[in-house]
Amino acid sequence: MSPILIFIIILLAVAVLGLVVFAMREAGKHDTSTKEEFVGICKSAVETASQKEARKQKALAMLADKPELSNSEIRKALGVSSRTAVRYLDELERDGKIEQVGAVGHAVTYRLK
Repeated sequence: MSPILIFIIILLAVAVLGLVVFAMREAGKHDTSTKEEFVGICKSAVETASQKEARKQKALAMLADKPELSNSEIRKALGVSSRTAVRYLDELERDGKIEQVGAVGHAVTYRLK
């Protein structure tokens, strides 16, 4: 087995162990079972990922309607912080769906590729 694969397995095991310990701690605080807390943590993560994907799709739809949009316009429409909007736009750019026009600051806009 390669060292990288072993490292990934160990990393995943540590992450799962950390989640279980956190769930156990939360169960003690709320008088619930560890299983209930673990399921709640997983549901929350799925909901967050779903919201993020929906917002990114909304940004793409906005860019389909208008040739170029600024971070500020996208941020306001999505109801997120400037930093979150930049993170979403960076991901869409990495995925090859949009491109950034301009280098820095207020002059930066985004458009579909």
